[in-house]
Amino acid sequence: MFRSVRSRRTRALLAVGLSAATLLSACGERPATGDGTSRGVPAAAGEYVDGGVIEYGHEQEPPCIHGGWVQNAYLARQYLDNLVSLDDNGTPVPWLATSWEISPDRKTYTFRLKPDVKFSDGTDLDAAAVKTNFDKYLDPDAPNGTVMAYIGQYYAGGEVIDRNTYALHLKQPYSPLLTVLTQGYFGIQSPTALARGKKANCSQPVGSGPFIIERWDRNRIITFVRNPNYNSAPANARHQGPAYVDKVIWKFLKDPVLRYGSLTSGSSDVIYNVPPINWADATTRFQTKQYVTPGRPNAITLNVAHAPFDDVRVRQAFAYSADREKAVETAFLGVVPFNSNGALSQSTPDYDPSAGAYDRDPDKANALLDEAGWTSRDDDGVRTKDGRRLTARLVYAADAIVGPEGAAILQNIAYQARDVGFDIELVPATQSEYFGGNYAKPDTYDAYVGYWTSPTPGLLYINWRQRLEDSPNPHNTAYYNDPTLQGLIEKANSSADPAEQREFYSQAQKLIGDQALSIGLYTQTTSIAANPKLHDVWVEKSQGELVFADARFVR
Repeated sequence: MFRSVRSRRTRALLAVGLSAATLLSACGERPATGDGTSRGVPAAAGEYVDGGVIEYGHEQEPPCIHGGWVQNAYLARQYLDNLVSLDDNGTPVPWLATSWEISPDRKTYTFRLKPDVKFSDGTDLDAAAVKTNFDKYLDPDAPNGTVMAYIGQYYAGGEVIDRNTYALHLKQPYSPLLTVLTQGYFGIQSPTALARGKKANCSQPVGSGPFIIERWDRNRIITFVRNPNYNSAPANARHQGPAYVDKVIWKFLKDPVLRYGSLTSGSSDVIYNVPPINWADATTRFQTKQYVTPGRPNAITLNVAHAPFDDVRVRQAFAYSADREKAVETAFLGVVPFNSNGALSQSTPDYDPSAGAYDRDPDKANALLDEAGWTSRDDDGVRTKDGRRLTARLVYAADAIVGPEGAAILQNIAYQARDVGFDIELVPATQSEYFGGNYAKPDTYDAYVGYWTSPTPGLLYINWRQRLEDSPNPHNTAYYNDPTLQGLIEKANSSADPAEQREFYSQAQKLIGDQALSIGLYTQTTSIAANPKLHDVWVEKSQGELVFADARFVR
């Protein structure tokens, strides 16, 4: 049997989601994979108006405005500028850096900065400011965990060459660097503001971007006001200069019914994460875009540090036990794509679709469990071995990382796994428990659900670098220490040859798949729906950050 520790409200949401999936599975359409695929009605014709306020309905509220979660990156895009941006072709283009040079040994990147850029507090945005940011983000005593995860193992230091020239030095070549720097986590903050301390910068960080944070009413809204002096838009922006609108009211509407209702009622001009049950309706009434985020999909990572998943045969049996594709299709009404590969999302460069493809096969699952010695069953039908039941605790962040549809998928998988003898205990963690480290130690879970947005397959290094005592890596939630796997990823990350990179990344994905270390479920997806009278809200390439600086209303 499977067990689930959950609230009455969550059970009710799942029941509604499952019944809706059963009745309406033919209503949704699966969008193409890619960067901001446009659907729905065209933008309304009319005369552009000056100013205005965009009311935006978002989903998750992070603990601080700036940080290392993708929810922080969405916010960062509004008030911070980066050194480089990622265009729709996946190519890094100028932003704060007008140009850059890479040394012959590929270990030094020298960035030429735009002159006369200032933060909204009046501080100069110069090479010294850029150096301060990288030093701060990579401070071992108080790092930005995501920045540290990407470049901490590679970063050798920064250097101010002159007022508008900054050099970033690496210990060894790191080919994904420019692409990595396009993400919101790497936005440049005012050194003056950073010096105020953690508390002030949690609630009101300061950047040079198109909007300024006016105030944060926790659990309700963040108010962004137009930066009248903005002069540092990226090369792929729709226009240069200050934003067209006066304000963006960023509302946290976690309930999907309430969020979509705010759009249909006109109290929101644009919303994030259109509920799958409303997607077909949204495409007939609003401008819609859907972006399949690159990186790691929502996947079940299996903890190899202890039984039962320390045995590859048991891991493979679990992978074979359920029809994951059908579970995803049913829960999301065909709107969000299934992703069999648990290492990389299908929109990530160098994704290998052949890695980790475990179609449901109960016969194979049963044979593998027999071979692993789980040959007996108790009165509940759960397999046993040496007096121990085949039980596994699967932890997920309910309503933070995994929404109602994702929870329904997990219930479906646990139910099917029961048929071959698994007892899967679903453990929904709160957001504070998940991010607070309650399930950070190896003995606190057997399987873990999560995703990681990233524009590069170099992400594999973060998730699969060995987790050793003298070189900790908390992002290797499988506790799988394999120098061969790490070596493949390091070779890909350091290679200058795209074909060679692709081959090494493919080998790494296949190893992860063959070992059944991470079982793919569904892509992390950004979908938006906007009033036809609001033009030019776009979704940037690196991880689906919404851009409001170019948006404007028509009469």
